[in-house]
Amino acid sequence: MKMKQKLIASAVALSAMAGFAVPAAHADVAASVSASNMYYWRGYDLDGGAALIADVHASAAGFYTGIWASSGDGLNGTEYDWYAGYGFDLGPVTVDLNYTTYMYPTLEEPLGFDDVSDVAITLGYKVSDELSFKAMYREGVGEILADDNYSYATLSGTYSKFTALVGMHSDDSGAYDEVTHLDLSYAYSDKLTFTLGKVIDKGRLDAANDELKFIATLSLPIE
Repeated sequence: MKMKQKLIASAVALSAMAGFAVPAAHADVAASVSASNMYYWRGYDLDGGAALIADVHASAAGFYTGIWASSGDGLNGTEYDWYAGYGFDLGPVTVDLNYTTYMYPTLEEPLGFDDVSDVAITLGYKVSDELSFKAMYREGVGEILADDNYSYATLSGTYSKFTALVGMHSDDSGAYDEVTHLDLSYAYSDKLTFTLGKVIDKGRLDAANDELKFIATLSLPIE
């Protein structure tokens, strides 16, 4: 509980600083549009068909904020996310603190700001220009995720254009409890990535879809 309170306090402070403390004139702004054959979320195909994705991101002095939107969620409809955070380097070690809220305005009972949200801490270690590792822990803090005590953790390693990631869900509601998945990705270029994803441990959820999934994602920056 203390860890969760500290993460929430940090995320709120970082969100405020990211929104107000950095002069807009000094911010780097980037945008992109992407297309994928499915909305692949933490080991799951969300069954909405092909996904169209848009993202606008601003950063300055380690702080960042942005808006991300996607179709392709067969259950919840169009998704809009707002995120903010702060990242910094300590030699070969990288640290990132992040707050994200997930909004679904097209539902019959829309989910708005902070209904579904989480905070995350990511630690990275760069061995060389080609080899790096990351560990991420994400804790649900919005009204819905906090009630379910939802969390998600990943460990990943990247070598050259290849990335292997293991992710594990924990959820008191039982929807995803202890489900673990493995993703193997290949970055064909800066714009095109291929991923094989599979649930490798169903945990307490016998109905988890453990079929092998193939995901192709094309991302185009907006200049």
